[in-house]
Amino acid sequence: MRWTDFRIGPMTETDAAEICAWRYPAPYDRYRWPSWEEMRSQGKEFGDPDIRRAQYASVRDALGRLVGYAQFFPLAGVVRLGLGLLPDCCGRGWGPELMRSLCAEAAARHPGAEIDLEVETWNKRAIRAYEKAGFAVTDTYTKRAAHGCVHICCMVLQEENRCPRP
Repeated sequence: MRWTDFRIGPMTETDAAEICAWRYPAPYDRYRWPSWEEMRSQGKEFGDPDIRRAQYASVRDALGRLVGYAQFFPLAGVVRLGLGLLPDCCGRGWGPELMRSLCAEAAARHPGAEIDLEVETWNKRAIRAYEKAGFAVTDTYTKRAAHGCVHICCMVLQEENRCPRP
């Protein structure tokens, strides 16, 4: 799939509920979201309609199927990407192309901002996909996550790899 085949649009409540039902195999199962009912009742992340509208997007394939989601989290001069892919779509080599599409969207939403992301150091599959899309590790650190203390690589999109908006 080419990066221009992905369609990025508003995340609906129906999309959010579907994403919460996704189940990844180990060791990626640590990335599953709580139930939609919990997300909505506690206003967690895309369970909060204002956060969902401002920061989250659904990713669809050329046929309109929900295949992923993205978060565009604004920081001072930076937009931090968060993302997830439908479990059945993982490992198909879509990562670099999806990242190019998300980077084009991030640049359109936050012109001039640096684009970065965080990934756990053990997740070599994701790190390879991000490197193929033009990201480079600029820092490593430990931080607390929902599933415990984790070792993180911060990766930044290198300027020469920015994609123009199609």
